[in-house]
Amino acid sequence: MANLIKRILAEPSRFDATKRIVRPDGEVRYIRCVGAPVAENQSVKQFVGTAIDVTEQELLTQELRRREAYLSEAQRLSHTGSFGWKPDSGEIVWSDETYRIFEYDRTVKPTIDSVVQRVHPEDRAGFQKVIGDASAGAAHFEHTYRLLLPDGRVKHIHALADALPDASGNREFVGAGIDVTSIKRAEEELREHEAELRQVIDLTPQLVAVFGPARERLYANRILLDYLGLTLEEWRQRFNSSVPSYSNEFLHPDDWERVAEHSSRAISSGSGFELEIRLRKGDGSYRWFLVRYNPLRDEQGQVARWYAAATDIEDRKQAEERLLSENIALREEVSKASMFEEIVGASPALRTVLSRISKVAPAASTVLITGETGTGKELVARAIHRRSQRCSRPFVSVNCAAIPRDLIASELFGHEKGAFTGALQRRLGKFELAEGGTIFLDEIGELPAETQIALLRVLQEHEFERVGGNQAIRTDVRVVAATNRDLQAAISAGIFRSDLFYRLNVFPIEVPPLRARKDDIAMLVEYFIDRFARQAGKKIKSIDRKTLELVRAYPWPGNVRELQNVIERSVVLCETEIFSVDGSWLSRDSSSLQTAGPTLSKRPVVQEKELIEAALAETRGRVSGPEGAAAKLGIPSTTLESKIRSLKINKHHFRAA
Repeated sequence: MANLIKRILAEPSRFDATKRIVRPDGEVRYIRCVGAPVAENQSVKQFVGTAIDVTEQELLTQELRRREAYLSEAQRLSHTGSFGWKPDSGEIVWSDETYRIFEYDRTVKPTIDSVVQRVHPEDRAGFQKVIGDASAGAAHFEHTYRLLLPDGRVKHIHALADALPDASGNREFVGAGIDVTSIKRAEEELREHEAELRQVIDLTPQLVAVFGPARERLYANRILLDYLGLTLEEWRQRFNSSVPSYSNEFLHPDDWERVAEHSSRAISSGSGFELEIRLRKGDGSYRWFLVRYNPLRDEQGQVARWYAAATDIEDRKQAEERLLSENIALREEVSKASMFEEIVGASPALRTVLSRISKVAPAASTVLITGETGTGKELVARAIHRRSQRCSRPFVSVNCAAIPRDLIASELFGHEKGAFTGALQRRLGKFELAEGGTIFLDEIGELPAETQIALLRVLQEHEFERVGGNQAIRTDVRVVAATNRDLQAAISAGIFRSDLFYRLNVFPIEVPPLRARKDDIAMLVEYFIDRFARQAGKKIKSIDRKTLELVRAYPWPGNVRELQNVIERSVVLCETEIFSVDGSWLSRDSSSLQTAGPTLSKRPVVQEKELIEAALAETRGRVSGPEGAAAKLGIPSTTLESKIRSLKINKHHFRAA
């Protein structure tokens, strides 16, 4: 205030100023002072004026300015500029942000023509139409266009405005122009990513489809459309709401019910599922697919989309079918080769064995099969398995005499890694491989003592441990054992456990030697001739009478196996349609074979050892071959080798002699 008075006194003139004063109570008030000098004879005598309290008006003005500043900053931050346009006069008013958006000099007043010149050439026609409609009387407009700036940059502008009457009653558009360049760029990038993703999906070797929450068809990739032979619109129109993933027209009829069941359960629970189905191709053929069907949920947990992806598994299905067919054929071949059918004959002795097989097969009892070598003990074991409830599970055969004594436990029960030298990894034993099925232990009398204990535990407790392991493994395996030895004599000699014998001998079956089934020899000869003649591609129409008499008279110490070998050899050498056997093959040492072979396993251990040593001495230590000790004793060479080891016979001593 003091400064104002000094200025008035220094230069007397009219004055109009607003100043603040502080009242004694500390309140600040705004005072407007207006005055003028009164002159007399060219000299100032006094001032005349007035002072007005304008505090309320001043505070209101300051608030208005503050709000205008807020609005200006908000427009700058949101890239939104305001404008006013009077169509009648062409007057345009822009906010500061509008000038920044259009990058206009604030000293230049914008006009419609100057704005049109800055609009992108490709958008000018649309922009001018909007201006024309607004000038013609439209009450509102909203339009998106591009600006082409002098330096070549492009901006996207979204403008909207409403027509309002001004103070004179004329129409004036008041609106906003929003710089949406960043949004447009984001949309373009999104479209590019979407196009790229769609291309990837179209090239994905799967049938992909997207469905809405009401199971309406939304999208199918190119692979699916090409497979069905449809366009996207055709696929959308051919909609069947009863099946959400694929319409019945595309499904194999045998799969309708299964798909409908899975689909209805998925729709009610909102959970995905997968299943294997056949889909019809455009040419009418069907292929197998693995379909996975999964939902996408929104923030409220409601299903917003269903996604389906189908992978072609036709090759896998065909491979499975081929494998199944091959397995069936292989089982049939195995059945024929290892046979109940090859237990050929109708003699009373054989009928007794077959009757016992039929009775014990459905039970779970342990079976002990005894009989001379070559009588077909394994065939009896297989027949028991095939007629049991375990027929669909494995049948595992183990020749206990053919496995070294220090490896038999590992062979039967498996071993852990590092259990012994050479155990480089865990190995499953025969009992684990036969789980749920049957294990056949041939030559059970050759088991070493420590393995007998482990087998006894399996029979009693139904559990075992791998070699080198300490964890008990439960097992569900039926045990069928066989031997040509006299186990009672082995028990007396202390080389076979009596408790194991009684566990094995639950249901004994003794297979008769071939000499006890003379009536079956002619039938077996005809069977083997037919079998081997078909394999060799030969036609044999009859059997030489002398040959038939010879095979009936021969004692067959090697039993059916020896007969089979003789017939096979004769068929190979046969050059006519009449079958014959060289008599010299059957006459050699028949008497010694008849007595030694069948009775070897029935003798005490001491006499058995004497017989083996005598045969080794006669053959100079030779075990196998036509002139070997095994042939003379009528037992397999592997069995004889095992007996030599168990009886601690030095066969090399006889070679030296």
